[in-house]
Amino acid sequence: MRSIELALEGGGKVLLAGLVFGAGLPIIYALGMRLLTVGAVETTSANGPETVRYSTLGKGMAALLLAVIVGAVALGITLIAASGFGKAVSFEHVIPTIVEKK
Repeated sequence: MRSIELALEGGGKVLLAGLVFGAGLPIIYALGMRLLTVGAVETTSANGPETVRYSTLGKGMAALLLAVIVGAVALGITLIAASGFGKAVSFEHVIPTIVEKK
């Protein structure tokens, strides 16, 4: 019976990682695009074309969330590349560092 418990525990970890990296990053991207419109002003000229001026607050929040996505992708590539070279990634000093496997 212990093997079923271990299998469910491992499956739960895989499910959590899939949600974070599979659905989490697209949700953060969509939220960033939505936050871009915070405080935006839309104007229409007599000729018909509309222009949208985004606020500094909206641009800043969107840039912050997009930076989180870029960081997550860079970290994922680093983890894959490090394991391919027989190394590991250490978070000992908060900043990810490639080290020899123990």
